[in-house]
Amino acid sequence: MKRKYFGTDGIRGRVGEPPITPEIVMRLGYAAGKALVARSSLPKGERPAVLIGKDTRISGYMLEAALEAGFSAAGVDVMLSGPMPTPAVAYLTRALRLQAGVVISASHNPYDDNGIKFFSADGFKLPDETEQAIEAALEEPLVTMPSAGLGKARRIHDAAGRYIEFCKSTFPTRLDLRGVRLVVDCAHGATYHIAPHVFHELGAEVVAIGAEPDGLNINHEVGALHPQALQQAVRHHGAELGIAFDGDGDRVVMCDAEGRLYDGDQLLYVIALLRLELGCLDGGVAGTLMTNYALERALAERGIPFKRANVGDRYVLELLQREGWELGGENSGHIICLDKHTTGDGIVSALQVLHAIRLRGQGLEALTRELALYPQVLVNVQVKRDFDFRNDPRVRSAVTETERLLNGDGRVLLRASGTEPVIRVMVEGRSREQVTRLAQRLADAVRQAAA
Repeated sequence: MKRKYFGTDGIRGRVGEPPITPEIVMRLGYAAGKALVARSSLPKGERPAVLIGKDTRISGYMLEAALEAGFSAAGVDVMLSGPMPTPAVAYLTRALRLQAGVVISASHNPYDDNGIKFFSADGFKLPDETEQAIEAALEEPLVTMPSAGLGKARRIHDAAGRYIEFCKSTFPTRLDLRGVRLVVDCAHGATYHIAPHVFHELGAEVVAIGAEPDGLNINHEVGALHPQALQQAVRHHGAELGIAFDGDGDRVVMCDAEGRLYDGDQLLYVIALLRLELGCLDGGVAGTLMTNYALERALAERGIPFKRANVGDRYVLELLQREGWELGGENSGHIICLDKHTTGDGIVSALQVLHAIRLRGQGLEALTRELALYPQVLVNVQVKRDFDFRNDPRVRSAVTETERLLNGDGRVLLRASGTEPVIRVMVEGRSREQVTRLAQRLADAVRQAAA
């Protein structure tokens, strides 16, 4: 079934434009409620219940009310957590034995975007068949339950405290963060009242920035996508480390005392080597098509299996589940540790890195010294919508020639954009000068073939 609303990570768009309007979101709550009732294994007469969390966007108030109305109309009880990181909603849904969790967030997007994503009762992203059932129910008339069968709503007042304790439980009890000064950048997002407490209660001296949300400043010049603020604050406060999250708290980047940044590939490497040393690396490591080739090679030198999924943490999770592995992630900072959580969690991922730093007594520069990331050059090429680059002989010939020139010490990736008629041409290798030249030449070949 072709999806009309759901993308790879829920539903997302500009607020006030379909599908992010109060009317459609209310219908979405109703449709999701009907789908959940149909799939519920609860005893007869017991109503299903869902948790709704959100980030700090001003539109969250409006969309929360619309979702609540839709669920209630379908006879589903609603629990409201207020601003809460996406992974916190996944955890609380499982911990509270609810039928689903819903997050109102557009992640790293600007404040005037928003979105809806769902978690199943076990804390994982909804399976395809459930999303398809919700889409089908969206096409049906909204028929409100009789008054006696309407859902109720209540607020969970201890949601933040529960999640803070969960995050702390993923850090070894024999270790602490005493004597460490951390700058924690919350992107004016959902971690603003969570992350500083987690690190402080583990003993760190915390300097919080990006922790004053006003509904309009989420991700604005702060957070994982704008780490310059983190780098400046680390140097200004003489901190040992900086940790930055995105607006909904599912991705993380870090920097050291010198302001050097470390992306998801580097942090994933640190966690993988820690687990290898401790004898608890269960299987291999999952990355994506955009994972740096240097990480693949560095893991291979350690005898660690590595496989790539399509771009998106949903696909990383599917690969981990298929292989029976526990560790994977993206260079954007989404890292999944399935022995700790069911989804990518920025705070939990940062704690795994801090575990390695405290256990080894080394900083991030030393822990990543053997991982020299390859330069990646990405060129976007406008093409006709129906251009089939995979089967074009001129494109295939150009790719083969580029790979020959890289001589096994680099990588070529062509992929179509999911939202616009663009082919993304990526070349990766040891020499920035070489990959820049090869990327432009390959992009020209694609452009000519598509003309």
